[in-house]
Amino acid sequence: MSPELILVIIVVVSALVFDFINGFHDSANSVATIVSTRVLTPYQAVLWAAFFNFVSAFSFGTGVAKTVGSGLVDLHVVTVQVILCGLIGAIAWDLITWWFGLPTSSSHALFGGYAGAAIAKTALEKGFSHSFGVLIMNGWIKTIVFMVLAPLIGLVAAYGLMIVVYWLFRRSSPRKMDVYFRKLQLISAAAFSYSHGTNDAQKTMGIVTGVLVTAGYLESFVVPIWVILSAHAAIALGTLLGGWRIVHTMGARITRLRPRSGFCAETASAVSILLSTAVGVGVSTTHVITGAIAGVGSIQRVKAVRWGVAANIVWAWFMTIPAAAVVAAASYLVVHFCF
Repeated sequence: MSPELILVIIVVVSALVFDFINGFHDSANSVATIVSTRVLTPYQAVLWAAFFNFVSAFSFGTGVAKTVGSGLVDLHVVTVQVILCGLIGAIAWDLITWWFGLPTSSSHALFGGYAGAAIAKTALEKGFSHSFGVLIMNGWIKTIVFMVLAPLIGLVAAYGLMIVVYWLFRRSSPRKMDVYFRKLQLISAAAFSYSHGTNDAQKTMGIVTGVLVTAGYLESFVVPIWVILSAHAAIALGTLLGGWRIVHTMGARITRLRPRSGFCAETASAVSILLSTAVGVGVSTTHVITGAIAGVGSIQRVKAVRWGVAANIVWAWFMTIPAAAVVAAASYLVVHFCF
């Protein structure tokens, strides 16, 4: 077995580890609302979420994978080492934020890490003034636009759904409403986990396919079936084991949820994520569900949302891309000078 093939295997395994950590980290997003409303127990909820993470494997094509793998960084500059160091940056940031219980974006950690390693390589070869030329600006503009737009869609859609629910059930008592929505929330939670699986697993699919193209094992950027199945299996397994440190923040600290508000938050989030997936943009399920939870909370009154907690989460969002990029760039420098 050649050293190059061994390195490719290491990178593919690292990408699947990231995918697993993504599911582990984002498990709270998939289960927090349905657990906090006590529709399902935590164990039942993660089984439910993991199942729909996996079955979304062949649903929305590979548009997001192509954007991540070849639409953010010039593949002519990318090497297997760049991708490996990008994954190190993303995994490191994910683990740091998991430890502190911050629901940050695994997706944007991956984007930042990938870009940071590529920038470091270009800076060493061509000088710092040319380092940002490796980035494909069209892909980044679309990504950054949806970084803001997707949570806003989730917030507005959740707020609108709550208005519709209150109007349709205006003659019903809250207790009677919750009888219906405890059942409906099973559907909305499934839809959210389905959307999470099809969007987030594609990011790992894009990285793995990029490695195979860079190493010459694929002639063009076409995602193999084994990559699709592996990515979805990894994220489903991560979701199954769960990131329980973040459940409390998502399910209780932003605003108090009931079955009807949980249903609206999950449904609005699923719509926003599936819309983004349809246009081939990788978005943060964490961002979207947080915006949706804020939307259902503010329907009662603005003070019902703990905006201080939400503000801390937003700061963590904006730190994610540059922080992961710095870690990845440092990793590339270590690899370059030490190996």
